Amino acid sequence: MNNFVLLPIIIPFFFGMVLMFGQKSLRFQRGGAMFGLILAFISAVSLLFTVKNEGVQKITFGGWPEPFGITMVSDMVSALLVTTTLLLAIFIVWYSFSSIGTAREHFYYYPAIMMIITGVNGAFTTGDIFNMFVFFEVLLMASYVLIVLGGTRAQLAGSIKYILINVISSALFVIAIAYLYAIIGTLNMADISVKIAEINQPAIITVIAVLFLMVFGLKAAIFPLYFWLPTSYAAAPPPVLALFGALLTKVGVYAIMRTYTLFFIHDTAYTHELLLWLSVFTILAGCIGALAYFDVKQIIIYNIVIAVGVILFGVAQMNETGLQGAMFYLIHDMIIKAALFMLVGIIVYKTGTTNLRKMGGLMKSSPTLGWFYLIAAFGLAGIPPLSGFVGKLLIAKGGFEAGNTWSSLFVLATSLLVLLSVIRIFIYAFWGEEKPVQPILTNAETTKLFIPTAIVIIISIAYGVGAEYLTPFMSDAGRLLADPSIYVDAVLKGE
Repeated sequence: MNNFVLLPIIIPFFFGMVLMFGQKSLRFQRGGAMFGLILAFISAVSLLFTVKNEGVQKITFGGWPEPFGITMVSDMVSALLVTTTLLLAIFIVWYSFSSIGTAREHFYYYPAIMMIITGVNGAFTTGDIFNMFVFFEVLLMASYVLIVLGGTRAQLAGSIKYILINVISSALFVIAIAYLYAIIGTLNMADISVKIAEINQPAIITVIAVLFLMVFGLKAAIFPLYFWLPTSYAAAPPPVLALFGALLTKVGVYAIMRTYTLFFIHDTAYTHELLLWLSVFTILAGCIGALAYFDVKQIIIYNIVIAVGVILFGVAQMNETGLQGAMFYLIHDMIIKAALFMLVGIIVYKTGTTNLRKMGGLMKSSPTLGWFYLIAAFGLAGIPPLSGFVGKLLIAKGGFEAGNTWSSLFVLATSLLVLLSVIRIFIYAFWGEEKPVQPILTNAETTKLFIPTAIVIIISIAYGVGAEYLTPFMSDAGRLLADPSIYVDAVLKGE
């Protein structure tokens, strides 16, 4: 057992509770949030290397043996995701200092962020399917606070759809868990894997697998369940949008990845073929949306949908290469989406609009911002040697190995559409004649925003250029996802 498994969850929760007090002191709120996140990040890095050197770590509550107690499990997949979550949260909070506004900061902004991080890290770490539901609810309740904080008309309109969809998906989640428990008789995910293998996944389990795909697909925004995402996310302020875009849909993606590689693996001719085609249609729908809009927020939001499809396409291959690529691309997408939403936020603060047709000439006044945006755009599209290249290449390779040649070629070809969608922002906003603007923030304030944004972009560059050094970690994650027995033995047998 390893008590350090809980630190990346407990530390944000503790600081979130503490920050509920002292709302009038910005120094206390900002300093407490930043200190708590840095402390949690250090614990996550330590846990990551512990998992690398010693294998899967776990802790079970209540003194009960597995699978009867509630088990928290940190394997290479969850450790990588938890570490990335905390790293990005540090820079998004830093970005918030000069962008979110003191009114929101005084009204539980930082406690809500800490609670979201608690829920996200808990969902990544739990080894119990019902506990995953609990952590989903923790992060969702905190996200409800952030999406309405400020009370603008757009926020309230977007939040209604967001809350309604998540209430429905949560109800379906409970129903799916109840059906699974009625058939299998356990909630421990490792034990579920063993029990389903023993009964060889009858048709009722396939039905439950599809129901879980609907539940997690709503949260991950896969086709055709992504309809709520654009309007709900676009209403949020830029730092909240960066947090949501980088983290929230990725929890749904992780849940599909975990369940569809750990225990829904005995009827892949149906379940994973369905996942493959849904992922292809998700990519297509995202490309259409990204190319159709002239709103900078909407373009990047639809690129969230595209990335969800690409990751799940890798998962659907069910081979080590595709799964390793999915992990590479998942981490890349978390980093690059945070960077792009932070960049888009600066553009909006400088121009006072999200409409590309009303922008122009920013290259003259903000050349550094323009070049950093271009680097991030190339990274999103997977231009080598930037961060998106390795993951997408491995996903396509996994598709070729699985015999899905044409769909793999489609995934590669859509990189051009992704590049086109984000280059439009560069062309409209940074080139051409300068247009009259009504900036929301001063140049000095946007310069403060650029510092954490530039660091995140540099991290994304390092992630791509230094892929060789990350490969051992990603290989371990891909191997664990491809071979469920590694996870099952570590949890149930303590190996």
